[in-house]
Amino acid sequence: MTNKDMFEDAFPQDKQIGGSHYKFLRIQPYEFISKNDLSFFQGNVIKYVVRYPYKNGIQDLEKIIHYCQLEILKLKDEPKHGKQNKKDANYK
Repeated sequence: MTNKDMFEDAFPQDKQIGGSHYKFLRIQPYEFISKNDLSFFQGNVIKYVVRYPYKNGIQDLEKIIHYCQLEILKLKDEPKHGKQNKKDANYK
């Protein structure tokens, strides 16, 4: 292993596998998603919103719609099971 390889493994946030569509961003989607405690579906919306112009265009926009629909379904299902959305509770 060369010294360069050692540093690549030490800083995984600087590595992107399979393209460069996130490299130019000021903040990486994973960092925004993590620091804002977003759900899986919300996180995917963020990911596809920032990448659609540079990767899969309309297909990524369709994925955004799909993940929004899944988030809506999840939110509608939560009250049936007695769960309260923790983010909604913080804003009341």
